Amino acid sequence: MTIYLSDLFGSASLGVYSLVTDRIVVVPKLVPRQKAERLAEWLRVKLIHTMIGGSVLVGTFACANSNGILLPNLVREEELETMKSVLEGNIAVADTKKTAYGNMVLANDHGAVLDPRLKSEEVKQISETLGVEAVQCEIAGLPYVGSLAVATNKGVLAHPLLKESEQRILENVLKVHVDVGTINCGVPYVGAGLICNRYTAVAGSLTTRPEIFIIGNALDVVKEGE
Repeated sequence: MTIYLSDLFGSASLGVYSLVTDRIVVVPKLVPRQKAERLAEWLRVKLIHTMIGGSVLVGTFACANSNGILLPNLVREEELETMKSVLEGNIAVADTKKTAYGNMVLANDHGAVLDPRLKSEEVKQISETLGVEAVQCEIAGLPYVGSLAVATNKGVLAHPLLKESEQRILENVLKVHVDVGTINCGVPYVGAGLICNRYTAVAGSLTTRPEIFIIGNALDVVKEGE
């Protein structure tokens, strides 16, 4: 498999602007269609080319796995219709005023780890939408788990200060091996700069070769792309 390097809007923070599962990639409509289609081709998934609430921060606002996607209540009707035309699975709109679900949720098709500050009804909606068990846990002692790690059905790469107790929870819930590392030349907020699924990883353009090596081992993708 291949690890690619890229950027969006001149930024290496790919995970802020895009969202990936084993089935789809959501890329903001302001990204040129050709570039968005290239990302979908690399990731071997269908493209959803849309904004969320008129914003390019789709990776920040939404969380998803192969079973479904949870969107903030600021999502617009035309954006929902675009998703429904491509996405097979649950499409839910959050019942609360919270918006940054991409930062609050780390999920694959086996489970989900959530921000400990979420209320029980929010945990329930996320669990039901994604069709998996959801457990609240910190990463590196911090609550915004979605920005601190990435998870696929083959592995997890997390913040380098991940605690052993947190690692055990992640491995138990997500049912894959957990490694630690950085992206974009030392940035520990892995989820902000790396998008990935079982097929491919696309890292921010500032990611170094040693970081690529660690990403490849953690996610079982092993060769750098052009």
